[in-house]
Amino acid sequence: MSAVEVAVTGMGVAAPHGDDLEMLFAALMRGESAVHPVFPELPKPAAAATVDFDAARWFTKLQLAGVDRVSQLAVAAADLAMRDAGLDTNAVAPERIGVFAGCGMGGAAALEAGYRGNGRVPPLTIPAFMPNAPASHVAMRHRAQGPVLTYSVACASSSLAIAEAAKAVQRGEVDVAIAGGSEALIVPGVVLAWQAMQTLAGFAPGEAATAVRPFAADRAGFALGEGAAFVILESADHARARGARRWATLSGWGSSCDATHLTKPDVEGQARALRAALHKAGLQPGDVGYCNAHGTATRIGDAVEFEALATVWGGELDRLRVSSTKALHGHLLGAAGALEAVITVMALQRRHLPPNAHCDVPDPACRLNLVRELGATAPQLEAAISSSFAFGGTNSVLLFTR
Repeated sequence: MSAVEVAVTGMGVAAPHGDDLEMLFAALMRGESAVHPVFPELPKPAAAATVDFDAARWFTKLQLAGVDRVSQLAVAAADLAMRDAGLDTNAVAPERIGVFAGCGMGGAAALEAGYRGNGRVPPLTIPAFMPNAPASHVAMRHRAQGPVLTYSVACASSSLAIAEAAKAVQRGEVDVAIAGGSEALIVPGVVLAWQAMQTLAGFAPGEAATAVRPFAADRAGFALGEGAAFVILESADHARARGARRWATLSGWGSSCDATHLTKPDVEGQARALRAALHKAGLQPGDVGYCNAHGTATRIGDAVEFEALATVWGGELDRLRVSSTKALHGHLLGAAGALEAVITVMALQRRHLPPNAHCDVPDPACRLNLVRELGATAPQLEAAISSSFAFGGTNSVLLFTR
């Protein structure tokens, strides 16, 4: 019995570059950075990529009670994905719709308000900050009565959620999977915590937009980002029966755990996830033409990711074009994998590759075929991967084909 083909039939984002897919991709292709200074009151300069979001488009004032920004963004992105897929939930049995969401932290704004308030903690703080709130709000909005699951594995959360959704589609557990993730943690307390880890990029006045330099010799860390991204997954047969447009096929996925260190990545752990995705798709490394890298611009992280790609791709590595779009939209942590999956699918569908921005001098220790030029095309591109490698050691790789 042949495996069920998993189709990507809809995509939606609420991202630092906006909620229009075409405008998002065009901005990335132009190398436009959404990273900007935040919280000037903090002792050290801070930068992040934030979302210009009007909650009134999606919620009434009454509905917003106890709904943290992380859930608001999730509802918006999932709704846009459903619209993009042309899906009417009334035409699908509620128990055949599932929600698979990634979220690293939950409602950071609710926590911040509770800790920094005037002594009175809002009564809806718990339901606002619980990490599964985004998935639950998406489920309520779309009457999803099938599996509604939250995956919280740091930076791999939403990538893994998409992989788990694909498994549910293949097993016939759902007809429609709303899969992705959300993160909204641009609050002073969280920024201070990340600064204390010394993983955030420093920058001179006026240079926040170019502070993140993946795979560059002078890279110095990442900038936080916020946002949400969701994809709609269906079996190819289900999509065909309703005349749906297909963005791409999710042909492979792989996950692994380093099981070595809580924050230091591991070459072999990442390589296992890369190999698993290739094996699932029935492809060889040379069949894949583009990698949207995890690429956090940390000294250790980028070097380990290069080694993992080199281990798996071997002599084919020079044929693999690579870029990390975190230089432009920041690191969305729990939502990073979903946003980068959407970008990867658009790159594959259009055969245009977003740049690895701000990398004036590539690190000679990371000998990758980086997309350094603007407007890069890939006329023969048939398959692409999106990699997410997390604190805690969880690795997730998604492989898409045209």
